[in-house]
Amino acid sequence: MAALCAAVTKAGFKNPRTYIQSGNLVVDVGKLKPEQASARLEAVVLDTFHFEVPVIVRTAAQWKQYFARSPFQGSAHTRPHLVHLGLAKVPCPKTMVANLARYATRGEKIRVVGDGLWIDFIESVGQSKLTPAVLDRAAGSPVTLRNWNTIQELHRMLGEE
Repeated sequence: MAALCAAVTKAGFKNPRTYIQSGNLVVDVGKLKPEQASARLEAVVLDTFHFEVPVIVRTAAQWKQYFARSPFQGSAHTRPHLVHLGLAKVPCPKTMVANLARYATRGEKIRVVGDGLWIDFIESVGQSKLTPAVLDRAAGSPVTLRNWNTIQELHRMLGEE
């Protein structure tokens, strides 16, 4: 992650900070719109690390809204590793929850709040049929999931800005 921070700093981004080894990056993108920042960060990763990865960018204000508007607040406090926020590269279709419902065979709860896809996995993420491939197909674009523990840490990191 130190190499990622160095690469984005070299590309002109300011104050990069990472959380764990999964690509969580908090960075000042200046006046770039999220789509512009996403494209530039994807180019940085390709140029530096020689592989393509979809980069999903959200503003600090959006992250603060995700933190405040989780539909599963109670579960998030008792089972933070099982409550996840999914973010897609493009806006999720209005039919997303209905499209995913047939895969929720282990009692998972699914909600869309704004542009966030929330899933309470109830018992297990690993045994769920709501896999990354299923989520990507339903969204029509790449989806990244972050559990409540990560959401809390990113919220804390954004408070340091």
